[in-house]
Amino acid sequence: MDETPNIASLAAQIADPARARMLLTLMDGRALTVSELGAVAGLGKASASEHATRLLAAGLVRADRQGRHKYLTLAGPSVARLLESMMAVAANPTPTAKPLLTGPRNPALREARLCYNHLAGALGVQVYRSLSGRGYLAHAAGGLTLTPEGRIFVQGLGVAEEDLRPSRTPLCRDCLDWSERQSHLGGRLGRLLLAQFQSADWLRRPAQGRTLQVTAKGKAAFAQSFPEMAHLGGLHA
Repeated sequence: MDETPNIASLAAQIADPARARMLLTLMDGRALTVSELGAVAGLGKASASEHATRLLAAGLVRADRQGRHKYLTLAGPSVARLLESMMAVAANPTPTAKPLLTGPRNPALREARLCYNHLAGALGVQVYRSLSGRGYLAHAAGGLTLTPEGRIFVQGLGVAEEDLRPSRTPLCRDCLDWSERQSHLGGRLGRLLLAQFQSADWLRRPAQGRTLQVTAKGKAAFAQSFPEMAHLGGLHA
C-alpha cells in the first residue's frame, strides 16, 4: 500500500484559478465570508460555496461561525508558506524567456507586506539578514533558532519573555520570500515582531490588502535596529 501523501490531490484544489484567488486573498490573515471571497474571485454565491467546500475538505482553510456568518481563514502558517513558495516558483522565468520582475510590481507591496501573520518583502528580508548577521538567529540541526543574545535583543524590542518559551508551534521558521527570493522570518517570533512593529507605529496595516505602510518613524527605527548586511561585513550564522 502506497502511504505517500497525495500531493496531486492537494495541488488540484489549488490549481483552479478561482480557488487560488480565494486562497491568495486570505494571505493577509483576515477572516472573510464565502460571499466576500466569491466577490473577489468573480463567483456567484453557489459557485463560491462549492469552491469553499473543496478548500475546507482539502484542509487548506478553516471555518469559524460567528452569529449568522461563517468566516474562512487559511488553515495555518504551513498553508501560507506553501502559497508564498508557489508564488516564488511561479514567477521564475524560463531560461528562454525575457527576464521578469520577481514578485509584485507595486513598489509598496515589494517593500513591506503581510505573509499571513508576519512581515515579508524587502523589509522582512532585511530584518532576517540583520538578525542572522549579528548572531541573533542560528541554523541548527533542528532548524532555525533564536540565540541567547537574540532573546535579549527581541526582549529589548518589547517581546515578552513568556512568549519566547517552548511551545508546540516553532518559535522561528525560514519562509521563502515571494519577491526577494531570500528568507524572511516566520514562526511565532515573526508574528510577535510584527505585532511590536505595529504597536510602535513603525508599520501600519491598511483596512484590507497585504501592503504594510512603513512610517517615517519606522524607516529610521528599522535602519537603526536592523542595519543592512552591507554595514555588518557579511552574513554569518
